[in-house]
Amino acid sequence: MHSQDAWKKASLVITPEILLGKTAESNDNFPERKLQKQFIFNIGRDQTNNPKEWARWLKDPKTGFGLGYTDFGNLDSLGVAFSVIPYIEFNAFRQKNLKVQVGMGGSYFTKKYHPITNSNNQAVTTNVTWSFRAYLYYNLISTKQIDWRLGIGYSHHSNGHTRLLNQGYNSFLVSMSADILNPLGASEENIQKPSFSFKKSVYSYFSLRGGLGQNVLGIAFNNTKSVYTLSGDYGRVLNNTFRLGIGFNYRLYEHYYDYIKDNESLVQEGREFEYFKESPWRYATNIAITLNGEFLLNHVGIDIQIGYNIHKPGYQIDWRINEGWDNTPKDIPESWMLGEYNSKYKFKKHISSRLGMKYYLIGNTKAPANNLYIGAHLNSNLGQADFTELSFGYVHSFNYKDRS
Repeated sequence: MHSQDAWKKASLVITPEILLGKTAESNDNFPERKLQKQFIFNIGRDQTNNPKEWARWLKDPKTGFGLGYTDFGNLDSLGVAFSVIPYIEFNAFRQKNLKVQVGMGGSYFTKKYHPITNSNNQAVTTNVTWSFRAYLYYNLISTKQIDWRLGIGYSHHSNGHTRLLNQGYNSFLVSMSADILNPLGASEENIQKPSFSFKKSVYSYFSLRGGLGQNVLGIAFNNTKSVYTLSGDYGRVLNNTFRLGIGFNYRLYEHYYDYIKDNESLVQEGREFEYFKESPWRYATNIAITLNGEFLLNHVGIDIQIGYNIHKPGYQIDWRINEGWDNTPKDIPESWMLGEYNSKYKFKKHISSRLGMKYYLIGNTKAPANNLYIGAHLNSNLGQADFTELSFGYVHSFNYKDRS
């Protein structure tokens, strides 16, 4: 049997995991709850003997996905969540017995906010949400086939600002799990430990993408509308595994545009943003410069972006509506207490972030000159959800080395 085929069969890792912890309060008068209980069934691969370049440069990570069941401690008001979360796991601080795992995926909730029947649960207003987890694990006992592990970490669920209310679930938990190595008992005789024979490499790239996002403006404007994005970036790919670049975002927020065109309260004659009506398109757009980082795991990319908004005037309307008194009405009286332009506002207006995953048509191991991808991302204003986005992109590599 070929070494690569033998590795694929023997690298399977199954990890049942039990977690206990506390569901933090998402709002005032949040429902009473007992301990949160989670069960996750993880299916992954140990990349230690994977001969591909990305696995070598990332120091033998583990990758996979988890199928999760969460009881938040109050079945009547909070219900349960069913989750699917892809993850990647690394050695922490170069210690083989200490692991860091991060994952991002989605969850389905059986209970959500309802103004009459479930008004005290303002955590989520949609059945489907984003899910994020970050955990630290310590190997307590290791045998040839099982690693018994103790862990601690943080889990988060929110709908990406596609409907309000959306305070989100934040939970802190402890974990007991067992890494069951090679559960199928595949022969390891023909597996050869890959030598680190890849030379360091650097080449340039250019990327262009278009995105379609969805979000809401406020409780009084709680229907989803689109965010249109055109973005590009240029930078370097290190060792065919790490992508780092600088770029730009151009976005048009349909909610801001319609608010101005429909002559809503804050843009009416004599109000603060009356001048926005001179050019609705201009005041509904967002221009930003960005710093982009990405881990390339062959067909999969884990994408992180930090941006600085040099033009986002429509966010002033957003802030005024959502940071003053609760439940700001559509027709806002001039005496209504609106959000103040404080330091928190300045940071959120100017600092953006973007986190998600891409799937490439051609595996990046081949370092193709041209590639296409589809991506799913959560965009935020300084960590607070802004919109959920689906994107399509093109990447061109310069001075690439064809490894096909």
